[in-house]
Amino acid sequence: MWQLYQFPICPFSRKVRLLMSEKGIAYELWRENPWEGREEFLMMNAAGRTPVLHDPERGTTLCDSRAICEYFEETVDRSPLINGTAANRAEIRRLIALFDENFFGDVSGPLLHERMKKRLVLRQSPDSRVLREAMKLAHEHLYYIDYLVDNRPWLAGATMSLADIAAAAQISVADYLGGIDWSSHEQAQGWYTAIKSRPSFRPLLSERMEVIQPPSHYAAVDV
Repeated sequence: MWQLYQFPICPFSRKVRLLMSEKGIAYELWRENPWEGREEFLMMNAAGRTPVLHDPERGTTLCDSRAICEYFEETVDRSPLINGTAANRAEIRRLIALFDENFFGDVSGPLLHERMKKRLVLRQSPDSRVLREAMKLAHEHLYYIDYLVDNRPWLAGATMSLADIAAAAQISVADYLGGIDWSSHEQAQGWYTAIKSRPSFRPLLSERMEVIQPPSHYAAVDV
């Protein structure tokens, strides 16, 4: 069975967990704190980042969330998440990159550093200026999601895709850390409610980090 080395509020770990659940792929969760730099973990992924998938029986190790997701798209036929025409698939990949890179760099990455790493690892207080900027940029990303779901059933087109999973994984972490203000984003909130109501999302919503607790609306599937 696959062993998924992951950190609970790592958005890239969450993306892989969601994809594997949607495809019905069994796995075991292994908690990994990336900042510890365990030698055994670095032997699997020299970059020292989560997630990492390891199958000890086959001696297979996969690193990087995009590479892992593409691997399962190529090897597991059920529930395709990068599908449609070549143009559709290009659009899915464009949006995956947007949320993996831009949303993470603007919103979830700074929130993780200020509200998680500074508290648990560095024992420092968060920088309120950085938090305000991250929340401001979150609004800009949500406005774009509003626009997309005004014109499409799902972010990349007619069906749910890996673009929706990538976006929801990032947003769920930002939401856990109190960085999302849903006011004035009815379309984006409706889309996110549909995603987090899926069975694949339930384990994420029930998990809690030590010391850091999410806002009251975080686990509610109707908010």
